[in-house]
Amino acid sequence: MTDVIIVGAGPAGLTAGGFCAAQGQRVLILDKNPQTGRKLRITGKGRCNLTNRCSLQEVIAVTHGGRFLHSALAAFPPQEVMAFFEGLGVPLKTERGRRVFPQSDSAHQVADALEGFARDQGVRIERGTVTGLLIENGRAAGVLAGEKAWRSRAVLLACGGASYPGTGSDGSGYRLARAAGHSIVPPAPSLVPLVEEGGTCQRLMGLSLRNIGLRVTGAGRKKPVYEDFGELLFTHFGLSGPTILSASAHMREQLSGGYTVHIDLKPALDQGQLDVRLLRDLEENQNRLFANSLDRLLPQKLIPVVVERSGIPGDTRCHSVTKEQRRALLAVLKDFSVKIQGFRPLEEAIVTAGGVNLKEVSPKTMESKLAPGLYFAGELLDLDAPTGGYNLQIAFATGRLAGESMAGQAERDV
Repeated sequence: MTDVIIVGAGPAGLTAGGFCAAQGQRVLILDKNPQTGRKLRITGKGRCNLTNRCSLQEVIAVTHGGRFLHSALAAFPPQEVMAFFEGLGVPLKTERGRRVFPQSDSAHQVADALEGFARDQGVRIERGTVTGLLIENGRAAGVLAGEKAWRSRAVLLACGGASYPGTGSDGSGYRLARAAGHSIVPPAPSLVPLVEEGGTCQRLMGLSLRNIGLRVTGAGRKKPVYEDFGELLFTHFGLSGPTILSASAHMREQLSGGYTVHIDLKPALDQGQLDVRLLRDLEENQNRLFANSLDRLLPQKLIPVVVERSGIPGDTRCHSVTKEQRRALLAVLKDFSVKIQGFRPLEEAIVTAGGVNLKEVSPKTMESKLAPGLYFAGELLDLDAPTGGYNLQIAFATGRLAGESMAGQAERDV
């Protein structure tokens, strides 16, 4: 008999397995994929932003459901996660926004190190699709994988959410949790590209803008839903890129009238400074057509759209541009707006919002309050955060707490 069975060989499952086995428990991890950490290996465009160099309080503050994480983060805060991976032979570096990456820029190195840690502690990893839980006398007693029953003293569900189903994160964990009596907060996309209302972005498809200001407003809300600075990408369907993905985590529901993304194309210059710049450019190009005078100010692909939105005829000579027209151009440059129709599908989201209801899980152990011996960790829980390494930090922290809690339970059951 195995002491502990873990469903899912992702960041939460491997972390839990390694820390549980380190306390002398016999641990089996079952995963439907032939390779561990399938989703982990593609995160951060293959670079793996594995945590954020910040305090545990900051992780809690930016996380939906963050207060649930006090115990988990206290046991494995960002600084200890960094030390843990460097101890596994993964040198790290910190980039903009305190994002932490491996120096190698290789997510495979992170996944391989985590798998190596688990195996070194004696964890057995086998391929298998878990189809059900064994519940006996109200407590978890193992899992069903095909026609085989695997028995254990404790079971951890760490099989991810419902985004990127090709990696195995296909929502099957919700069905297993429901079978044990748990309620599921409806899964929704988080950290997901946005679909525009109209055809502006399609015209700009492939254009990447760096160092822009971003503000998202929602109908009926006085304050911005989200503000950021950084990079975005125009696509055939709308908007993507780091600032957009982070913004989507704050766009919980489609309001009546929807959301609007406001892009400041020149955030380093205020209105007055930008007006001086425009005056200088217009004077230097006074005999050129207005539509041909913006190549030093904007990417070529963006110019026709900005000209149209400014209302200034493209064949106007620069020396003829009026003060009112210049103000209209300024308004476009400082507030290039895109009306949002909705989100891309959940399958394309980096992270799934929603999941196992936190009220039904002990934050001090990650154990189910409904079925003793059943534990949860990672994205399967109703926890999600913006980009920046926070979501993997949550996976590592909840995984470690679950693993050590299961080891403690197994020892008590002996």
